[in-house]
Amino acid sequence: MKPLGLTILGFPCNQFGKQEPGQKHEILPGLKHVRPGNGFVPNFLLFEKGDVNGKDEQEVFTYLKNSCPPVGDNFGNTADRLFWEPLKTNDIKWNFEKFLVGPDGKPVMRWHPTVNISGVRADIHKYLLQRYTQDFLN
Repeated sequence: MKPLGLTILGFPCNQFGKQEPGQKHEILPGLKHVRPGNGFVPNFLLFEKGDVNGKDEQEVFTYLKNSCPPVGDNFGNTADRLFWEPLKTNDIKWNFEKFLVGPDGKPVMRWHPTVNISGVRADIHKYLLQRYTQDFLN
């Protein structure tokens, strides 16, 4: 989607079920050989591992979460699943929660981690079409 001006960014985090325990130099080999494996190499920018919630959260996530409404207030069963305190309503609920940020750096949309990717794709296409149409008409 890069020709359309869309760049995908990935931020590894170990706060959800301790699913990313490796050191920074282990993340890419882990993706390639373990999960998902089969020689997988991400075709998106992958940042260093960091926190997305709690007292040590990365500033980009503080900004995103404060700019977008929360995707729900239910964390489900938190025992041995969520590793930060305190829990806040606008926190990222689980791996693969997604944000769409416009070219001006302002967040446009936020999706719950369980949203079907086809819905995310449709929302992004709609947004890009609106932007293209707006740019064309101005």
